[in-house]
Amino acid sequence: MHTLAAPVREVDDEVRQLVRDMAETMYAAPGIGLAATQVNVHRRVIVIDISETRDELLVLINPEIVAAEGLQECEEGCLSVPGVYEKVDRAAKVKVRALGAEGKPFELDAEGLLAVCIQHEIDHLEGKVFVEYLSRLKQTRIRARMQKQSRRAAAAA
Repeated sequence: MHTLAAPVREVDDEVRQLVRDMAETMYAAPGIGLAATQVNVHRRVIVIDISETRDELLVLINPEIVAAEGLQECEEGCLSVPGVYEKVDRAAKVKVRALGAEGKPFELDAEGLLAVCIQHEIDHLEGKVFVEYLSRLKQTRIRARMQKQSRRAAAAA
């Protein structure tokens, strides 16, 4: 999870298949966002869908936050840290520049949950997980809880 994702040089069939696979994984989880690094592909690709109907897939390839403003506190969770939900401070509004699924560049202004999700997923591409924003004490408690869950799962197998 701490590997820096490499930029996508060309949006080709392989990248489009990655996007489809990631979307399928995200929807099945169920989650609202997924970075390629979370599926052990270290390329700068993100899929997001915060819609209630789960039919508004946003694809961000080589995303870059070009502007951020304000501050909001939002409870976050992560498919990579199951069962952990904590409040994190993020920019309230962001402008992101990226390529879409067909390789065309675009800019998007986002706020609220979408802004949080974009920042969260870009963190994954940078090798960072949301719990790293928490105090050392909270990080230690979460690590202990995850290790305990892992031991239980191993014992049950």
